[in-house]
Amino acid sequence: MNDSHRPWSIPSRPWVMKQTWHDLLFAHWKIDPTIIKPLIPSSLQLDTYDGEAWIGVVPFDMSGIRIKYMPPIPYTSSFPEINVRTYVTYEGKPGVYFFSLDAANLLAVKAARAFFYLPYYNADITVQKEGDKVYYESIRKDSSKPCHFKGWYKPVSEVFFARKGSLEHWLTERYCLYTTHKTSLYRGEIHHQPWKLQNAEGEISLNTMIPLEASPSPDKLPLLHYSDQLDVVLWGLEKLEV
Repeated sequence: MNDSHRPWSIPSRPWVMKQTWHDLLFAHWKIDPTIIKPLIPSSLQLDTYDGEAWIGVVPFDMSGIRIKYMPPIPYTSSFPEINVRTYVTYEGKPGVYFFSLDAANLLAVKAARAFFYLPYYNADITVQKEGDKVYYESIRKDSSKPCHFKGWYKPVSEVFFARKGSLEHWLTERYCLYTTHKTSLYRGEIHHQPWKLQNAEGEISLNTMIPLEASPSPDKLPLLHYSDQLDVVLWGLEKLEV
């Protein structure tokens, strides 16, 4: 695997899962760090860009999901997902912290909760593509935490690779996730080639995915980027010393 673009080398141990992500939207809102910091584990440091924190909603479609050395499992190898995230660091490794991940596959949701300790929820998700426009709607099935996203988006520029040091690079080029379980902190390594980004436009008509404390005002427009396709491999969780 080519890892010259990464801030650190890929793990020496074998990866455990492969996925391909399609028609992905990065929708990001700038947020005051003092608002979002209480929402992340105290063992993590909130990552900021020019002193500002960011929260993202990322809808996409997945395919080719399989465990290493195994064929795709029927009915679990492709489904749409949407996640809500912010950006953190630990021991000098910048990564992603997820507030929630909604997926249209109950088995995958249960597996991700059990093996990756991630806050997955089952959802009814519809994705329709008309030309270059993607229509996306997600309704969480868990009635105790009602979350709904509805909107459309499309690319409006040529493909580009984010310049190192730019905001686009800071938001997207992250090669690990962090999560907690009971009192422990875990890191999950991720590998992919640099994102092929495009500037995007769209309309989000409904978005109750973001934690209420961190919800942007309705008149605050997000920064939008689109990516057509990306192959990703993931490693199992590594328990960290805190």
